[in-house]
Amino acid sequence: MPSRTRKFRGHRTHGRGIKAGRGAGKQGGRGNAGLHKYKFKSMLIYAPDHFGRHGFKRPPEIVAHPKSLNVGELHGIVPLLEAAKAISRSGASITADLSAIGVDRLLGGGAVEGTWKVFVAHATKHAREKVEVLEKAPVPDAAPAASPA
Repeated sequence: MPSRTRKFRGHRTHGRGIKAGRGAGKQGGRGNAGLHKYKFKSMLIYAPDHFGRHGFKRPPEIVAHPKSLNVGELHGIVPLLEAAKAISRSGASITADLSAIGVDRLLGGGAVEGTWKVFVAHATKHAREKVEVLEKAPVPDAAPAASPA
């Protein structure tokens, strides 16, 4: 199909009016152009929350950032656990306290080398299938509470 410019030779606008031949001319601009001016009423009807802030962002100092570790990385952090005195071996089984090195979550990615028993605050379902997750034993108080007689 021939373009409109092949017709109307010598005619200034080729039948498109003054601005319609330019990009996004008759529609008043592309996209959200003019929402604060001549498209204000349509903005109020169709997108009344377009301008301004929305929602709430929690302060960064109260947002928790747990440190996670995959079970496949357990064998690689043995020297770190030994330096923190958070590992013990009994035969083929290895018992480790991951909270001593600051790990909060144990994830199930990777393959486990050997038999592991791990103390950690939280473990995923796949991590529990691959290693035995033990509950953290409570630290005994320095002085036991006196019982009322």
